[in-house]
Amino acid sequence: MRDEPRPEPGPHEIMVRVRAASLNRRDTMILNGTYPLTPRRGIVPLSDGAGEIVPIGNEVTRFAVGDRVTGSYFARWIDGRINAGLIDQLGCTLDGMLAEYAVLDEQWAVRLPDHLDWHEAATLTCAGVTAWNAVTGAGMPKPGQWVLVIGSGGVSLFALQFAKLLGCRVAAVTSRGAKADRLRALGADLVISTSEMAEWGATVRDQTGGIDLIVETGGPATFAQSLIASTLYGHIVLLTLQDARGRSIEMPAALYQRSLTTISRLFVGSRTNLEAMLRAVSQHGLRPVIDKSFAFAEAGDAYRYFQQGDVFGKVTIDGA
Repeated sequence: MRDEPRPEPGPHEIMVRVRAASLNRRDTMILNGTYPLTPRRGIVPLSDGAGEIVPIGNEVTRFAVGDRVTGSYFARWIDGRINAGLIDQLGCTLDGMLAEYAVLDEQWAVRLPDHLDWHEAATLTCAGVTAWNAVTGAGMPKPGQWVLVIGSGGVSLFALQFAKLLGCRVAAVTSRGAKADRLRALGADLVISTSEMAEWGATVRDQTGGIDLIVETGGPATFAQSLIASTLYGHIVLLTLQDARGRSIEMPAALYQRSLTTISRLFVGSRTNLEAMLRAVSQHGLRPVIDKSFAFAEAGDAYRYFQQGDVFGKVTIDGA
């Protein structure tokens, strides 16, 4: 923790009094030096945070003092396809949200739904948009089709919630059988515990007829089972390529040669994607799942708790 002079917004900037922030896996990768984008030295961490606007620059047109806002993960990526000129990220190459005040260009922020409290609102920028694009970006699934989510982290639970909003059926895979009831309470139609069934792919396929869309957050430990669970023309959105030990996904040729499954990647999303997701969150009154919240002075404890991995939803940090 360090003290700096209170920032002042430029002509097209807003100053946000940050009320809460949240952690994502990429924040621990930045901390551990394994993130592919090099962070700026001395960066203010975290892409995800929410607060209200205090002063604004004299040429700001998108917001007014008092508006409740969050930032966009790739701050300069407004719409369309990403390119090398749009890779700046809050909490990595641009100062993020783990601060008392954050100054953002007005184009980097969006208004928040009124029904969310600060901690819920602080969870959406990375995990929320990633899950939204994983579920909606492929032009599928359709109502009644099956979506598979793995684990109980932020992306997986958001994907479960968004899939149910679309009228899909959801299969959830968890390493903790004790979480099964909580996953069902969120809408999961089928829950498989890997502690009881390590080779779960065939069982999932048999019970569902094959999964249409898999939000693959498990990486090397689950990829082969995801292929087995997939329907012939399924779609796997691959979000994790390596595990904590640095092991990479390997393509099991014997499995894939019998499949016409499409495998794709995505990088969170644009501001336009964030705005579309927030409209759905607002319309349906969706509430993000919070695992545990920490005080601002306990941010180090929040990182340690998050890194141990056994979370159900998002880990958040109070504003200063």
